Amino acid sequence: MPRLALTSNYATAYAVKMCDVDVIPVYPITPQTTIAEKLSEFVANGELNAEIIHVESEHSALSACVGAAAAGARVFTATCSQGLMLAYELLPIMSGLRLPVVMAVPCRALSAPISIHGDYIDLMVARDAGWIILISSCAQEVFDNVIQAYRIAEHRDVLLPVMVAYDGFLMSHTIEPVEVPDDENIVREFVPKKREWLYLDVDKPVTMGPLAGPDWYYEIRFQQVPAMRNAYRVVKEVAEEFYKKFGRRYDTIELYRAEDAEYLMIGYGAVWGFIQEAVDRLREKGISIGGMRIRLLRPLPVEDIANALKNRKGFIVIDKCLITGMPVGPVFSDIVTALKLSNVDTPGISAVHGVGQRTMYIRDFVDLAEKCIEMFKSGKIPKESIYLGLRA
Repeated sequence: MPRLALTSNYATAYAVKMCDVDVIPVYPITPQTTIAEKLSEFVANGELNAEIIHVESEHSALSACVGAAAAGARVFTATCSQGLMLAYELLPIMSGLRLPVVMAVPCRALSAPISIHGDYIDLMVARDAGWIILISSCAQEVFDNVIQAYRIAEHRDVLLPVMVAYDGFLMSHTIEPVEVPDDENIVREFVPKKREWLYLDVDKPVTMGPLAGPDWYYEIRFQQVPAMRNAYRVVKEVAEEFYKKFGRRYDTIELYRAEDAEYLMIGYGAVWGFIQEAVDRLREKGISIGGMRIRLLRPLPVEDIANALKNRKGFIVIDKCLITGMPVGPVFSDIVTALKLSNVDTPGISAVHGVGQRTMYIRDFVDLAEKCIEMFKSGKIPKESIYLGLRA
């Protein structure tokens, strides 16, 4: 399989092309814009038979996604940051209508103040809108996750939209080697168009998006609960089928040097590389620590998280965003919930780093782990996040 030098944005565009997408509503926003540019190039050159819809805002882009998917089209879009916030109104609409749209989110900080740099606060604000969320840690995984996203979203037991998230700039604009099949049919055989969702058909009229009163709204919205339960299973099934066809293995979480580790350092996205290197350096010092990466954020893989953390002496979560109103980071909060539901009492410490793409160093993670392990041993565990890289 040939390897191309691609940014994560271009890896997204190549995957979308190979999935034979029909409709692509787009509106430019940094650092997403190069996805739309590359897809427009593919369409203009005749490499992709799709309709590019240039709209006046991100809200309009997702509105067009609703219409196109409701008409039975395979749909893709991309946005981030303020664009994702502007389009937020459409997120629960799309999940509520059970439309299997795939959206790339190269995550970026929110204003104010204005920042165009990588930060996961946009994704965390949108994480409970009823979308399945996959977080990628490298360009190859971005490519692979987009392909898997269509299989997951369009599965008859799921029928929910999917976000494929990754770091703005650190990944969206960084070139990495990506294995791309030279025969698009290999991918299209993996994601055949079945249109198993409910869509508008003049021969079989249906009503979509009607008004629901208190007598039925609850039941209609509740349908997403079993769909999300099914999504957990389907994500695993699709990952296994992907491994058999393409040779790259994924799961809801990823572990690194964790078999005998007393402690785990946990992150997501591009932070994973920092964690792996830090674990290696800490191991050289004789410290029994491993790494864990969250790939599936929604539905939260409660069982997998609990199994990975039980019988450990402690864990550290590095959230790459600053959310006020909670004393700890959002993914740390999710993990604590997973452990509580599973009756696992492993203690944890919340940390925050890379806010607004603040520079991160391997030594930051090494120092953090050493300090946290001392806290675990002494029993003096902080009740609020540790903020790394913040000027005093």
